[in-house]
Amino acid sequence: MPSLELPIFDGLLRDQPLARYTAARLGGPADYLYIAKQPDYGDAIALLEATWRRDMPVTLIGGGANVLVADAGIRGLTVINRATEIQGQNAGDAVLVQASSGTNLIRLTRYCQENGLAGMEWAIAVPGTMGGAAVNNAGAHGSDIASALTRLLVYEAEGGERWYDVDSLKYDYRYSWLKYRPDRRFFVMRAELKLRRDDPERIQASMDRNSEYRRRTQPPGASLGSIFKNPPGDYAGRLIEAAGLKGLRLGSVQVSPVHANFFVNLSADASASDYFELIQLVRARVKERYGIILELEIQTLGAWQ
Repeated sequence: MPSLELPIFDGLLRDQPLARYTAARLGGPADYLYIAKQPDYGDAIALLEATWRRDMPVTLIGGGANVLVADAGIRGLTVINRATEIQGQNAGDAVLVQASSGTNLIRLTRYCQENGLAGMEWAIAVPGTMGGAAVNNAGAHGSDIASALTRLLVYEAEGGERWYDVDSLKYDYRYSWLKYRPDRRFFVMRAELKLRRDDPERIQASMDRNSEYRRRTQPPGASLGSIFKNPPGDYAGRLIEAAGLKGLRLGSVQVSPVHANFFVNLSADASASDYFELIQLVRARVKERYGIILELEIQTLGAWQ
């Protein structure tokens, strides 16, 4: 339990299991849990301020993909970001689209298609949120969020709201400056994208190709998405398969027989510890055989003791 108490706050819950909020259906309880639903984030920011004043840790979760929560859970406050709002504004021959950070990427992609806006087709099968995508520079099919992003609205414990332009975020492959910022006392509120106009049917065709490719090459079921980043000039999935690890099972967690860079939770009795142990085993085998240290693409959250 936390050493400090948070004040009574509408919607604030205690000791809530987090497995239901993660794509792999794994994870222990949050000391405090709050689900943000209002796109202006007024209530969420008031709660964050109260938490920061008490020097309690804060963990932010969007769609629950790309995060492995420890069986022991997460100390302090966990905020699940579900606030959704999308707005478009003409900007010459392009359109500026602003989306709240809790907006689901698949929903945003469909909005863009319906409005004849190209540039987000890659995200039609990505189960994340705008905020998580902006921090981690999510991407697929040869593109990423940095390709369309113009600026990001961030609330900071010291200073309040601030817009960051795309260049200041220092984007690279699955990287942004925010992702590894030592001071974690910030909250992404909104993102602005610059998208070009195109024929909705052509956009839909591109989305259909991406969706079909995902169905053909990636496993269904409870997984976190890609476990490791692709090393320069190679693919993590290829290395794992070449090391003879495709299909390897530990407890109720398995290296997917469909795609070796996806690990699948096979049953309700699976544990985050088994998932993490399988990650370590695969990483060690690949290093032993090829001398390559695979870097995690997912984040481990909570008390790993």
